[in-house]
Order: sequence, then structure tokens, then C-alpha cells
Amino acid sequence: MSAPKRGVLLANLGTPASPAVADVRAYLGEFLMDRHVLDVPWPVRKLIVSAFILPFRPKNSAEAYASIWEEGGSPLLLESEKLQAALTEALTDEAMPVALGMRYGAPSLKDAVAQLRASDVTDILLVSLYPQHADSTRTTCIEAVQALMPRGMNLTVLPPFYNHPDYIAALADSVRPALAAPYDHLLLSYHGLPERHLTKADPTGTHCLAKPDCCATASPAHATCYRHQVYETSRALGQALGLAEHEFSTSFQSRLGRLPWLTPYTDQTLEELPGKGIQKLVVACPAFVADNLETLEEIGIQGRETFLAAGGESLTLVPCLNAQPGWVQVLSRWIRNDPLAVAA
Repeated sequence: MSAPKRGVLLANLGTPASPAVADVRAYLGEFLMDRHVLDVPWPVRKLIVSAFILPFRPKNSAEAYASIWEEGGSPLLLESEKLQAALTEALTDEAMPVALGMRYGAPSLKDAVAQLRASDVTDILLVSLYPQHADSTRTTCIEAVQALMPRGMNLTVLPPFYNHPDYIAALADSVRPALAAPYDHLLLSYHGLPERHLTKADPTGTHCLAKPDCCATASPAHATCYRHQVYETSRALGQALGLAEHEFSTSFQSRLGRLPWLTPYTDQTLEELPGKGIQKLVVACPAFVADNLETLEEIGIQGRETFLAAGGESLTLVPCLNAQPGWVQVLSRWIRNDPLAVAA
């Protein structure tokens, strides 16, 4: 019997094939019909997506994508491919293949699993590139890969790494250069979630959002609580950077619809900060490890316009970890030593 052979599957959210309206519509349709993203019964989800979102949103989203699109494709895809290539090189001695798959769009998770199978891999380590847990990112990705696993192939998953010292150190290294110039405040903007996503993921059914200090009060719910994990990332990052509590803050972006989402909202925060004396703002987005529409366009373009229009002087956007050498070293070390992975 041949020895087991491990392969790595890097998974990210996904991207349209192009900024054309038709491609953006196809991508949004796949994304929004995921029951973990729009968590209502299928008939209601279909009605909302088909009647109220897809007839209108793709045009605006296509314009946003076009503003950041690069010659070779979307920044998310290009940065993810760079990370895949860097990890492949870092793991050369281990002869460990690294495949890239997107939850939505191409390259697909199905193609990534097939690529690893063709390399005679017997054990897949799934590295979902989401630092914090959320059903709409990690759970949907894990379930999709589980459904694709061939018989006889084993799957392990790297858990959320939102407060792992190695991740925090890499994140701090990426933010520190932006703080070298004079600045007034560091804003940590994370992708938002509907509040009900937190309560549905709460295994106790009684903790999340039940009290103002729920994220600071120990609970089994924290293992699946996105909000708690976000604040832990912010706390650890602030500590690593040597910042006092008033020198940084946390906000949430990208809300959709009228249901209550996690607050404070980033767009409103950007409008309010100049009135509080914040003129030179640095913004980092620790919910993402690769730059994408939400970092480059929503913060780097729209967010900057909002902040400057409200009286701010400058907004500096910190690039995501992307394929920075320190981040590649962290991931390759985790992959080699398997310090966190659990069976799926």
C-alpha cells in the first residue's frame, strides 16, 4: 500500500468571470442563492433574488468591479493565485500540491478537488481563507468540499485563526508601515453579517446578542460567534501594535437589505469620524486575507470619498495580507506542522 499523500486546498469566496453585467449577474445569482448567505426558505430566497436583487444590483456591481479590475482578472483571483504559487514554492521540499478553489465562480472547488485527486492525493487539508467563523463563509465552504470528496480521500480543515499569534503577528506587520506616517486613528473594518446569523449559530441559543457584553463574557457560543472573533482580532491586533483602546476601533461594512446587521456601520463611521477630530485615517480590513471588491472599491474608493466629503484629510487603506512573505511563511508552517487542523 502506498504512503498517504497530503494536498492543500486553498478556498476563497469567489469572483465574477469579468466585470460584464451578465457575468456579475451569474455570480451574484450563485452567491445569493446559497442558503448560508440568504438564510430564508428556498422559495422566498428565489423570489428575493430573482425579483428584487438580480434585476437591479448587477449593473451597479459591474461598475464597481470595473473600477478595480486588472488586466489578468479580478484582484481577489490574482492575489489568491499568487498565494497559491508562493505556497507551492514554499512546500517544494514536501512535494505537497496546492490547489485553489472558489466557493462561487471559477476556479471551482470541484476543479480543485479533481486537481488534487489527479495528483494522487489521499488527504486534503482545507484552508478556508477566512480568519473568523461565519456560516456564510466557512460553513458553506466546508460543506461544499465535503460533498465533493471522493471515497477513500480524507479531509481535515484548518479552523478559524482569528486570534492565532502567528496570524496576528503577520497582520500587525502588514499594518505597521501605514502607521509610520502621522495619523489620527486606525479603523478596522470587517464584513458585516445580519444579527440573526449570530443567534442562529449560537449553540446555547441564549448568549449571542442577549447582553451588551456578550462578546466579552465567556461562552461556548464564542466558537462560532463571528462578532466575538472579530473583536478578539481587533483586541489582539491593537495590542500587537501597542495601541491604546481609543486609538483604534471596529466597524462593519457591506450590509444588504433592511434587517438589522452588526453595528457600527463602516459608512456611517466614516461620515462621523471627521467631526470627532479624526483627519488622517488608516483603515485595515482583517476579515479578508486577499484584496477584493470590498476592500479596494468599497473602502479604497467609496469609503475614501465619504470620509473626505465629511471633512477628513486623508484615508490610507492597508493592503490585505495577500501573498506577503510573512503570511506565506505562517501558512506554510501551519500546513507542515498541522497545529490546528481538525477532521471534517
